[in-house]
Amino acid sequence: MFAICGGRVYTMAGPVLDVGTVIMQGDKIKEVLAGVLKPPGYTVIDATGRVVVPGLIDAHSHLGIVEEVFREEGDDCNEITDPVTPHLRVIDAVNPADIGFRDALSGGVTTVVVAPGSANVLGGEMAAMKTAGSLIDEMIVRFPVGLKAALGENPKRSYGRDKKSPSTRMASAAILRETLVRARDYLRKVDGACDGQGQRPDRDLKMEAVVRALKKEVPLRLHAHRADDIMTAVRIAREFDLDLVIEHCTEGHLVAAYLAQANITAVLGPIITNRAKPEMQGLTLETARALADQGVRFAIMTDHPVVPTQYLAASAALTVKGGLPEEQALRAITIDAAVILGVADRLGSLEPGKEADLAIFSGHPFDIRSRVEKVFVGGKLAYEL
Repeated sequence: MFAICGGRVYTMAGPVLDVGTVIMQGDKIKEVLAGVLKPPGYTVIDATGRVVVPGLIDAHSHLGIVEEVFREEGDDCNEITDPVTPHLRVIDAVNPADIGFRDALSGGVTTVVVAPGSANVLGGEMAAMKTAGSLIDEMIVRFPVGLKAALGENPKRSYGRDKKSPSTRMASAAILRETLVRARDYLRKVDGACDGQGQRPDRDLKMEAVVRALKKEVPLRLHAHRADDIMTAVRIAREFDLDLVIEHCTEGHLVAAYLAQANITAVLGPIITNRAKPEMQGLTLETARALADQGVRFAIMTDHPVVPTQYLAASAALTVKGGLPEEQALRAITIDAAVILGVADRLGSLEPGKEADLAIFSGHPFDIRSRVEKVFVGGKLAYEL
């Protein structure tokens, strides 16, 4: 049991406490109070002059499936053998011993989303997991947390160079639609068999994964950088009544009003990067502000290892340079990220009853000079400088 006393506390659920106390009991937050309280029986941590924030959430990464140090030996990001692999489960590839998890903790990141890569039109099921632990099954926060899909350059480059489909953007969209239609027909047959109408079809793991998106049990989380690819995703989501999250959303500033009108969320980034490919030519630090101005909810990602996950706070800080209010930038790596992932009842803010994930910084997380001094995950000290 810990009491963190005297720090400046960003609860992300109300006003900032200039001097506050966070009390953790077991794996939960028991109380968050203004002032200094040192309850008997608790291990007291003096956070005077420090900043206390909820554990940061990196809403899109490839942590543990593109391992640090290793090349192809530790690269399990893309199954480039079939453009339609929705049945792949990222949890079957994550190595919790990847030293990137330790790096994440050193940056105050306590939860990450790990996603298959974007070589395939449908790449597999994503997972949200804690960054502390040794067994994936115990680290999982939510699985699946989304069905990964991709439009744009990556699928056409991965298959078109071998004279296979998709070699155009049209083909990628068509393959996605075809698969959604097949899954809808599969669901109709399964439901009909349950009602005594017809024979139940043979089990199809690919279709089961897509059905979860059709039933809105998980969102379709679709890689799209360019504005035209984003709008193709919006059209398809409307056609099939899907919950859609745009991943990367590099040119989201060009279509922010349309995303707001369609009530679509985004996971923005990577921020600390160059224009690595043609579809990223519209990269600008002002995208986050443009989305915010239109009322689009978004999170910020690192896309680790594109940007190392420990630089999530620095990524958010750069959106402030682009005009995003500081509070909203912090929300994009805490509570807004948790809302998009469907785990806001557990994570993303410092409130009684939520999981005791928090980080103590020497200064504001957006100050490049700040260091992470301590990180707690589930009420346990997981990292200490």
